[in-house]
Amino acid sequence: MASFHMITTLLFLLTIMLGASNAQLSATFYAKTCPNVSTIVSNVLQQAQGNDIWIFPKIVRLHFHDCFVHGCDASLLLNGTDGEKTATPNLSTEGYEVIDDIKTALEKACPRVVSCADVLALAAQISVSLGGGPTWQVPLGRRDSLTAHREGTGSIPTGHESLANIATLFKSVGLDSTDLVALSGVHTFGRARCAAFMDRLYNFNNKTGKTDPTLNATYANTLKQRCPKGGDTKSLIDLDEQSSLTFDNKYFSNLQNRRGLLQTDQELFSTNGAETVAIVNRFASSQSQFFSSFAKAMIKMGNLKPLTGTNGEIRLDCKKVN
Repeated sequence: MASFHMITTLLFLLTIMLGASNAQLSATFYAKTCPNVSTIVSNVLQQAQGNDIWIFPKIVRLHFHDCFVHGCDASLLLNGTDGEKTATPNLSTEGYEVIDDIKTALEKACPRVVSCADVLALAAQISVSLGGGPTWQVPLGRRDSLTAHREGTGSIPTGHESLANIATLFKSVGLDSTDLVALSGVHTFGRARCAAFMDRLYNFNNKTGKTDPTLNATYANTLKQRCPKGGDTKSLIDLDEQSSLTFDNKYFSNLQNRRGLLQTDQELFSTNGAETVAIVNRFASSQSQFFSSFAKAMIKMGNLKPLTGTNGEIRLDCKKVN
C-alpha cells in the first residue's frame, strides 16, 4: 500500500512539474510537433507581400494591438460585434486574412498544434526580419483566449496622447522607457491615416488654426497639402518619409529633425527633460543598438499575460472559438 501511495505521489508531482514546464514559453516549443512552423509562416507572408507591399507593418501592428489588451492571446482575431476588431482603436487594423492563410497552412501541416496567438507573434517577428529589421528567437507556447476583451481596448496607445500618458501605460505592463522608444520605432515602416494626426495640423491642443509647434514647418505644410482641412481623413501617409517600406533607424533621425508624423512619436524627442530624448539620439546614431533593443522589447511585450498549459485552447479557426 505504501508503494502505491508513493507511486501516486510521484505521478502527481510529475504532473505538476510538467504543467509548470508547459507554462513557460520556449523558442523550441514546436521543435517536435511542428518543426517547420517558421518556414510555413515565412512562405505565406512572402506570398502575401506580392499582393500587398504594406503587409509586414500591418501584421506587426496586429500583434501590438493584441498584446496590449489582456495580453498576447489572439483575442483581437475573434469575430463578433462584441469583439475587439470593431472597437474604435482597431477599426484601421488590417491583415487578418493573411493570419487566416497562415493558420490554414499550419493546420494542413500540423493539425491542432499551433495557436493563433503564436501565429501573431511569429508573423510579427518574420515580418520585421523580411522588412530588413532584426531577427530574434520568439518564445512560443501561447494558447488562445476563449473570449474577446472589448472593454480593454482603451489600453491601446493612440497617436494623440502625451508622453507621460504613454509612458505610464507602458510602465503598467512592465515596459520601461527604452522599450517604449524601441517599440515606437516600429513606425519606421507602415502608414497612418490623416485622421491620426490632423489635429496637429489644424487644431493642436483644441486651439482652432493652431499647428503643433514641435512639427517642422516645411513638413507641416507638406502634410497640409496631403491632408487638407475637410479632405478625406482616411488618406494614408508614410510614417517614415525616408523609407516607409524598410525597417531601419531613420525614424529616429526624423524625430531629431522634428518630422515625426504622430504626436506620440515626436514627443519622444521634443519633450523637455524626458529620458526618452537620449534614447532617441542613441538609436539614431546606432541602428544596431536600435535593432537589439527592439528585439528585446518585442520579446518582453510578447510575454504579456500569455495563456499557457491548460488555459485557453488551440483554435482551429482564428476567427472563432472551437
